[in-house]
Amino acid sequence: MSKWELEEDNSDDSLQNAGMYIGILERLFVFSFIILNQWSAIGLLIAAKSVFRFGDLSRAKDRKLTEYMLIGSLVSFGLSILIGLLYKYLI
Repeated sequence: MSKWELEEDNSDDSLQNAGMYIGILERLFVFSFIILNQWSAIGLLIAAKSVFRFGDLSRAKDRKLTEYMLIGSLVSFGLSILIGLLYKYLI
């Protein structure tokens, strides 16, 4: 996704490395839900993330940021699901 990098935002209204930790936890939850065969929980996680992000994206009014975040989320969820299914297949 490096070709879609956004300009550096120097605002101090965000926790340091919060996005990284949220992404790691999100992928761990998706992986765990697949192992536990809880597909509806993955849907709930996606819905919850969408609700929380909607305010950020609608206020930003920046189409590029919205597309960037949507692509990142879909890639993250897709890879987590793929790895979880591969793990279940191998085990």
